[in-house]
Amino acid sequence: MTFSIVGFDPKEKEWGIAVQSKFLGVGAVVPFAKAGVGAVATQSYANTAYGPQALELFAQGKSADEVIELITKDDKDKELRQVGIIDSEGNPATFTGSACYDWAGGVTGPHFAAQGNILVDERTVQAMASTFTSAEGTLAERLLAALDAGQEAGGDSRGQQSAALLVVKEKGGYAGFNDRYIDLRVDDHPKPIKELIRIYELQQLYFAPPKEERKAVIEGEVKVTLTKELQRLNYLQEDTADESLYKALTTYIHTENFEARELEQGKIDLDVLDYMKKQG
Repeated sequence: MTFSIVGFDPKEKEWGIAVQSKFLGVGAVVPFAKAGVGAVATQSYANTAYGPQALELFAQGKSADEVIELITKDDKDKELRQVGIIDSEGNPATFTGSACYDWAGGVTGPHFAAQGNILVDERTVQAMASTFTSAEGTLAERLLAALDAGQEAGGDSRGQQSAALLVVKEKGGYAGFNDRYIDLRVDDHPKPIKELIRIYELQQLYFAPPKEERKAVIEGEVKVTLTKELQRLNYLQEDTADESLYKALTTYIHTENFEARELEQGKIDLDVLDYMKKQG
């Protein structure tokens, strides 16, 4: 009762998986990935051994098609399994066992494999494929757009419960210590894909670097708005001297974990200011 899409970005060298299921905590079961090696989505009576096995085979130089054959050939329950993979070169493959519950199937295209089981019909997989192909933006954004389109086209016939997004990139993790570039999960929610998109947008706000066009000097209307918001949120009292304003902004940024968007004194990331205005 799951649909997923596995994708690759050849420019950024990113591998990723987006998945939704009528199943608690799907992110703990389906996605596996390693930067420079590949990505795997294992589902439908998921054999979670497929993930590590496939990544090890990719590391040995095996292709996506070879890996599908190798990981399924000795599995006595392989006809109940479904798996989609992307190898180290971005080549896709998908497998749907003959005993998977209808509707079940998958499709591959340039740098993606989309698959699902217990779906309303094949339109879910088709929508994921066409959306991933046509969408613009980062790999994460294209994966999320594809997942959302799959749900809009019908999705899991049993409903929604959980969703996850995993994207890996060399030294892409927190402070560059690992490859876990984006690792987000919604374990139990009535609209898990929409919630996953909301959390992704927050993740970008907290951890993505500031855009040059969103950097602003604290003067004029920006200064007036910033002063008003810092006072409203109790970071600044009546003192509106520049030094007090800058100190209050620094305290706010450090309290809210926006260090990745902290600019030199006298400037502010307008995305931070926009977030500030939305806070209750």
